[in-house]
Amino acid sequence: MTISWYPGHMYKAKKEMIKTMTSTDVLIEVLDARSPQASSNPLLEEIRGKVPCLKILNKADLADPQTTESWHRHFSKRKDSLCIVNGKDKQIEKKDILKLCKQLIPKDSYQFQKQYHIMIAGIPNVGKSTLLNNILSRKVANTGNEPAITKGQQRVRLENNWYLVDTPGLLWPKLEDQEAAYRLAFMGTIRNTAIEAEDIAWFGAEYLLENHYAAIEKRYRLEQRPADAEQLLTAIAKFRACVGKKGRVDWHKTAEVLLNDYRSGKLGRMSLEPAPSSS
Repeated sequence: MTISWYPGHMYKAKKEMIKTMTSTDVLIEVLDARSPQASSNPLLEEIRGKVPCLKILNKADLADPQTTESWHRHFSKRKDSLCIVNGKDKQIEKKDILKLCKQLIPKDSYQFQKQYHIMIAGIPNVGKSTLLNNILSRKVANTGNEPAITKGQQRVRLENNWYLVDTPGLLWPKLEDQEAAYRLAFMGTIRNTAIEAEDIAWFGAEYLLENHYAAIEKRYRLEQRPADAEQLLTAIAKFRACVGKKGRVDWHKTAEVLLNDYRSGKLGRMSLEPAPSSS
């Protein structure tokens, strides 16, 4: 299955983002800490141009801590950007955002009376709306488990002459790296109606077997190591009572079990890609 998802509102969101970027002083790009490279939209690099960027490794409580730290060091090496980690066990506050954004503004161009605009952007379901609500200590953005809930921009005041512009989750028209696309789907970035749960779960089962066997062995009480993804999914089906009459496995229900367990963190803190070795 080739994964592709670029609904019409994203095309509109891209056009609005390009227009708004001309008056933007700092871009905040929210990444999923479990897979920072796959969740980084290449369009943002093109659209922001020379606008400085603060990268937030979000949902860090679901990712492997050591891998997240490696990604943090990797992104922190760039001259035009800063990086910070956010998760339920270490939440970013408004003062942290303002401090880092002010660091990114060249001192010789800072004007006290000027209005400064921070744009917050990221791919769908990366946790951007929840992050925004936590920073402002009030609900200003709708949240949910399905991606692409935010459909339009909104501008909120952070402090004095600092404003934050929230934008809809944005993917890019063609997901050329299909392995990365599967990682995004496994994390829940792609809307469920645009993918086949069984296919994504198969991908996830293969990855977990190879990289995180101890976690799935404990979660599903495996008596012996499955030889492949099919055997693992069959074992999960039996353990979670996803087997119907005549012993037939309900593959869709089994797939949803695995996907929900990973996305909710019930399998433990797992990253889906390592940071570049140079970090």
